[in-house]
Amino acid sequence: MSSNKETFSQISPSEFFYRNRDLAGFSNPTRSLYTSVREFVENALDACDQKKILPDIHLSIKAVDPEQADPKHYILTVKDNGPGIESKHIPHAFGTVLYGSKFGLKQARGMFGLGATMAILYGQITTNKPVTVRSCSDGKTLDEFVMLLDIQKNKPVILKHNTKEAAKTGLTVSIVLEGDYSKAGSKIRDYVSQTSLITPYASITFEEPNGEKFHYPRIVKDMPPPPTIIKPHPHGVDVETLRRMITDTHYQIPTVDDRMIEKIKKELGVQKKKLGAKDILDRAQKKWSDLSRPVRTIIAVMAFLDIDFDGLQKIRIDDIDVANKKVTYWDFGKAQSHAVELDTENPYYKQLANTVQGDTLLTFLTRRFQRVGPTTAEKFCEFAKFKPEKRIGSMTNEELVRLADALQKFDDFLAPDPSCLAPLGEEPLSKGIMKFFNPEFAAVIQRSASAYSGFPFIVEMGIAYGGDIPPSGLKVYRFANRIPLLYDEGSDVVLKIVNETDWSRYKIKGDPPLVIVSHICSTRIPYKTVGKENVADRPELERELKNALQFLARKLAVHMSRQGAADMAKKRANLYSKYVPLIAQFATELSGKKKEPNYKQLIRMGSEIEEQQV
Repeated sequence: MSSNKETFSQISPSEFFYRNRDLAGFSNPTRSLYTSVREFVENALDACDQKKILPDIHLSIKAVDPEQADPKHYILTVKDNGPGIESKHIPHAFGTVLYGSKFGLKQARGMFGLGATMAILYGQITTNKPVTVRSCSDGKTLDEFVMLLDIQKNKPVILKHNTKEAAKTGLTVSIVLEGDYSKAGSKIRDYVSQTSLITPYASITFEEPNGEKFHYPRIVKDMPPPPTIIKPHPHGVDVETLRRMITDTHYQIPTVDDRMIEKIKKELGVQKKKLGAKDILDRAQKKWSDLSRPVRTIIAVMAFLDIDFDGLQKIRIDDIDVANKKVTYWDFGKAQSHAVELDTENPYYKQLANTVQGDTLLTFLTRRFQRVGPTTAEKFCEFAKFKPEKRIGSMTNEELVRLADALQKFDDFLAPDPSCLAPLGEEPLSKGIMKFFNPEFAAVIQRSASAYSGFPFIVEMGIAYGGDIPPSGLKVYRFANRIPLLYDEGSDVVLKIVNETDWSRYKIKGDPPLVIVSHICSTRIPYKTVGKENVADRPELERELKNALQFLARKLAVHMSRQGAADMAKKRANLYSKYVPLIAQFATELSGKKKEPNYKQLIRMGSEIEEQQV
């Protein structure tokens, strides 16, 4: 009889993304080439931002065999002048999926350290060629790694590692990948030019496969302050996040080894003395407030087991189960496991319970969340019907669900802290728009910080009209965390707001020479897809975008009214200059005089009156 048993197995993150690469924007040679450019350029800009270095980015795409038809193999290289990456981190940063520095709660262009590694992975899948990384982090030594990614093990395979002298910091990443530049080229050019608009403090050079170079010099020399990492807001956590936060604060059972025993002796100040169990406890009582948490835990266990340091060396603490009042340990001498009942009357019981069960709810709220003080924390405990002194590690699953639910519903928490955000700012955005579009009229606005689901965000918007903008209808440029969004625009929240606006109210008709630049920055942009191209219509986000657009549209309407009045004045002035000379000539002939009246002064006076009225 055949067995119908199912086999379960675990796959590595890199294997998962290899199988589901469409999710991350690597669905075909056209999209993959564009996504790879984006990931490497954004990583370079983020690295420079963090260290307040004015970015100097060089991007080049070269065909391995120019004669071959698309799709074909391309060498994609991105070079920056950022801080570089330390030699020891390079193999993991570029040879491990989900390894990076973007897991903290702060604004960053990329997410999860995933994109660059995905590009490397895609390159390896399609061409079987390694990635080359050159990095200098100290301004003296350049490390060059040539690596492949072991997909099954999610580990780097280093093929070559060289070092040589260097004069400045920076990072260069080069991959070979299958791409279709004939189809992706226009999108990549748009991406580079729009990046220069939203990052006016960067200098960007782009070399196409045909050798043509595009250079976008920096427009401003002031950088916005870099984003900072903040604690989560209570409205932004769910049960799973809570569990992780509790695990972070929750106490791990210390390993008892020679180093730990030396640490205990040092903290007790008894390195040279041989003490019995009672003397150790007496000494610990006197120094209790100065002892570290691991040392307190082991001292408490020693008190329950009534052992000295020699006895401690013969055991391994396996479990401290406060709920069932038991300590389980392994006895190396007898090679067996023992369980000891915890006496709740013992003075060390409370210490052990408190240590193992982590912070009280009150401490947990004030320490682990942003902008939660003791008064708010106490109010919340009352609202959620939890005792403030309840230990967070002792909560059951049901209690954790109740706690997460209450955190979402409690209205008295302060709004999220926007200091983790780095908007571009009105002046740099305005300068970028003026340089990029050369319009006759432009206006920008930065809205004050708002939040959705506990994540702070800021909306910046600009409007530009006339000048060098072609009269081909309204065009929207979308940005999120200083990334140009070029795909999937149909269902984007910004376009939804723009399309719902009645432009005739603002004196805009037909196909106007009009441009809108929208920038959303947040610790968590609500993208609809992993490809990070279109933003979901959250009500809070929609409201801020609508308010920004209405403010700018009103400014444009004022300009249009003035322009309309100016046009009318010009028409009237044209009429004066056309007919007044004829009238003057006719009047001269009629009166029989030889000299015409001074009608030029009359025209000039008429023009001045018109200007004053406008």
